[in-house]
Amino acid sequence: MQGKIDVALLRREAHTAGLVFKFLTKEPLIAILPTRHRLVRHRAVRPQDLARESFISTARVAPVLRTVIDDYAAKEGITLKQNYDAETLSGGMSLVASTGGFTLLPLYVRNALIPSVVARPLRGEVPTIGLMMGYNKSNTSPLLKRFLHRADELVNRVFQGEAYSRTLKRSDRKPSV
Repeated sequence: MQGKIDVALLRREAHTAGLVFKFLTKEPLIAILPTRHRLVRHRAVRPQDLARESFISTARVAPVLRTVIDDYAAKEGITLKQNYDAETLSGGMSLVASTGGFTLLPLYVRNALIPSVVARPLRGEVPTIGLMMGYNKSNTSPLLKRFLHRADELVNRVFQGEAYSRTLKRSDRKPSV
C-alpha cells in the first residue's frame, strides 16, 4: 500500500485501499496438536472434539484467518475455548507444544512444523482460506505487468492440470454393473 513492494502473497483483508488482489488458490485449514495429544491417533479430527480443547488464536496478527475459523466454528455449532493468543507462527506452535492446546492454520504450515507438534486434517466440511497475490493498482512497472501475466498463465495451467487429473481419476474407475 506504501509502494515499497511490487507484489506480495497475502490474504484478502478488508481495509486495503489501493490494492488489487488476484486469487491464486484456497488452502484447507488443518489442526496443529502436540505430538502426545489424545486426538493425534485419529487420521482426521472432528470439530466436536476440538470444542473440548484449549484453542490458541491468531486473531491479532491474522484477522482473515480468525474470521474463517469463527465462521467454521459457527457453522459446526461449536464454541472454541480461546485461552491463548499467538503473535507468530512459531509462537503458536510453541504454545501448542507447551500448553497442550491446538490451533487451526493453513495447510502450508505443515512444512514448518517443529518436532513437538503434528498436523491433522479436519473431518467433514473443511474450512479454506484464500491465498491472493496483491499489488498496488497505481504501479505501472513493466516488470510487474509481465510478472502478473506470467502468474495468470501459471494459475490457469495448475487449474487445468487439476481438471485433467480429476478426469483421469474418473476414467480409471471400473464401470458399474
